[in-house]
Amino acid sequence: MDEVLPLPTLALYGFQHVLAFYAGAVLVPVILGSSLGLSRQELVYLINADLVTAGIATIIQAWGFWRIGARLPLVQGATFTAVSPMIAIGQGAGGGTAGLLVVYGAVITGGVAVFLLAPFAGRLAAYFPPIVTGTLLTVIGIVLIPVALQDVAGGAGLLGGPGYGDPAHLAYAGGTLLFILVVVRFGGPFLRSIAVLLGLVGGTFVAWLLGDVDLGAVDQADWLGVSTPFHYGLPQFSIFPMMAMVVVMLITMVETTGDVYAMGEITGRKVDGETVGRALRADGVATVLGGIFNSFPYVAFAENIGLVRISRVTSRFVVVAAGVLMILLGLVPKAGAVVASVPHPVLGAAAVAMFGMVATVGIQILAKVDLREERNAIILAVSLGAAMLPTAVAPFFDRMPTEVKAVLGSGITLGTLTAVLLNLFFHVLEGRRKREDIDWDGLAAYDDGTGPQTTTAR
Repeated sequence: MDEVLPLPTLALYGFQHVLAFYAGAVLVPVILGSSLGLSRQELVYLINADLVTAGIATIIQAWGFWRIGARLPLVQGATFTAVSPMIAIGQGAGGGTAGLLVVYGAVITGGVAVFLLAPFAGRLAAYFPPIVTGTLLTVIGIVLIPVALQDVAGGAGLLGGPGYGDPAHLAYAGGTLLFILVVVRFGGPFLRSIAVLLGLVGGTFVAWLLGDVDLGAVDQADWLGVSTPFHYGLPQFSIFPMMAMVVVMLITMVETTGDVYAMGEITGRKVDGETVGRALRADGVATVLGGIFNSFPYVAFAENIGLVRISRVTSRFVVVAAGVLMILLGLVPKAGAVVASVPHPVLGAAAVAMFGMVATVGIQILAKVDLREERNAIILAVSLGAAMLPTAVAPFFDRMPTEVKAVLGSGITLGTLTAVLLNLFFHVLEGRRKREDIDWDGLAAYDDGTGPQTTTAR
C-alpha cells in the first residue's frame, strides 16, 4: 500500500480512479443545483469547485500529515448522504444562490463538528462491530445501485421523458459491462487492473462512432477556471440547518468508519481507533474546505472502494495521483468537459459493477458475523428495510418537517441510523459488550491462499 509506482503507471491507475469517481462527483452538484434552480453557468462552476476540493481532500486523506488522513487508498468525494439534507436546507432558504449560502454555513459547521469529535469517534470504534460496518457498506451498495441503473437508462436528465429507458441505452451499458467482464476473465494482471478504465474508454468510443457522444460542451468550455473562496458571498449560519447538518455528519462519521474498515479488509492493513480518528479529521478538514470553496461534505467514495477491490491495486500513491488529476480537471473546464462527455449508460454500467462491489465488501464483512444469532440477524434485516423506505415511499418523507426530512430522507442515513441504534439496544445497553473482530492475520493468510478466514470474539 505504500509502494510508489513509476509515474506513467501512477498516472494511468490514477486516471482510472478519476473516471470511476467522475460520474458521482458530477451527480451531487447537478442534483443540488437543479433542485435549487441554479443557472447552467453556476452549475458548471459548482462542478469545477467540487473537483478541485475533492482532489485536495483525496490527497489529504491518502498522503496524510500530522494526525490528519488515514494514509489508505481512499478517494474522497461529495457524500450522497448529504444531498437530500442540502436540498431541504437550500429550498427552505428560498433556493438559488441565497439557499447555497445557508447550505455552506451548515456545511462548515458540520465539518468543524466532525474534526472536533474525531478523537472520541476513534475511541468509540469498538462499538461499531462488523454487524454495523458490514450492514452500512451493504446498505450503501444497495441504495446506490439504483442511481447507477438510472444512468443505465439514460441519466436523471431524461427521467420522465420518452428517451428514458431507450433500448439503445441498455445496449451501450450492456456492451460496456460485458467488455469489463471479458477483460477481467481473460486479461492479464495489468489489463484486469484497468478493466473499468478500458470499459469506459471502449464504450465511449463505440458511442462516438455511432454519433451518440455530444462534444459540444468541450468547444464551449474555457481552458482555465479557478474556484475562489466564498464565490457566492459569505455563508449564512442558521441554527436549524446547522443542527440538521451536524446530525447528518454524525452519520457520515459512521460511514467513514465503515469505509476505513472496508479498505482495511481489502488491503489486509489492520485498522484501529487511531486510524479511524485520522480519517475523520481529514473528512472534517475537507468538509470545511468544501464550505469555503463552494462545495460539499466529503467522505470516501464508494465507487473507488469497489474499484480497489476489483483492480487489487492498493497503492495509496495511486490515489494521490488521482487527487492531482482531479485538481487539474477542476482548473481546466475544457478537460473536464471531455470526461463529462462519457455517455450516461457507459458510466452507469461501470457504476453498477463498483457499487455492487461495495455491497459485496459489506457482505464479506457480514460473513464474519454470526447471523444465526437472532439479534445480529434482526439488526441486518431491519436496517436493510429502513434503507429502502425513502426510495419505496418517498411521499411519506415529503410530508415531514424540513428539519426532519433533512436527516431521515436519505436511505443511507436512515439505514445507518437504524443499524447503530439497534446495535446499541441489543449489544451495548444490555451489557453485552462483545465485539466480533476481524482476524487480520487470518484474512491475510486467506488472501494469500495459505489459510482459512477465522473470527475471534471477546
